[in-house]
Amino acid sequence: MIEAPPMLTISTAFRRPTDAQISAFQGVPSGFVVDALFGRGALSCSIQPIGAGRDIHCVAAGPALTADCGAADVLATFAALKFIRPGDLVVSAFAAHMGCAAAGDRLVGMMKNCGAAGFVTDGPVRDYVGIVPVGLPVWCAGLTPASPHMSGPGSVGFPIQIGGQEIETGDMIVADRDGVVVVPFERIDEVIQKLARISELEKSLDGEVAQGLKVPSWVEAYLASDKTVRKD
Repeated sequence: MIEAPPMLTISTAFRRPTDAQISAFQGVPSGFVVDALFGRGALSCSIQPIGAGRDIHCVAAGPALTADCGAADVLATFAALKFIRPGDLVVSAFAAHMGCAAAGDRLVGMMKNCGAAGFVTDGPVRDYVGIVPVGLPVWCAGLTPASPHMSGPGSVGFPIQIGGQEIETGDMIVADRDGVVVVPFERIDEVIQKLARISELEKSLDGEVAQGLKVPSWVEAYLASDKTVRKD
């Protein structure tokens, strides 16, 4: 007979970015981070700011603290409360289950009390009216009144699969109204180095568009090259 798994498994061997690394991502648009990752890193667009960011300012950047719950269960997310460090984003894998909520207002409120900077899940949440005054930025797959189970099995601190990406505790999460991006721990410094140049290029192009740019020069060059065939 196969042995039953433990109800909770906790990894305490957490990696964490330095304060300087965390600071470097504050206020950086999620799109800039994706560009620095050559188009990678974004979670599925099914994971959106709660209420489309209408009532909560959904902008946050910080280290991931992972909770792997499985479908319809929240035991691991509750267990993760004990391990939150100020500035963490709790990232809860719910197996993209849409039949009940991955969190409610009280759980979100406890995350806020523990110092979390945000909550990300691939499931829906409940108690919108209660979550709004808590003020914690939340990214989720929608809303439902249905309540989950709290029986496990689940784990905290291990790699999870969520929104088409693998996330480990200590990876950087950058999230705003456009969505959620993960920066692998090993690539944090690489991305930070690229962000300044990307920001510079974006501001330059913004200025050109504001001054009336219609067709970029690179498009004109492409159209004039042998890579384009014209047929009358």
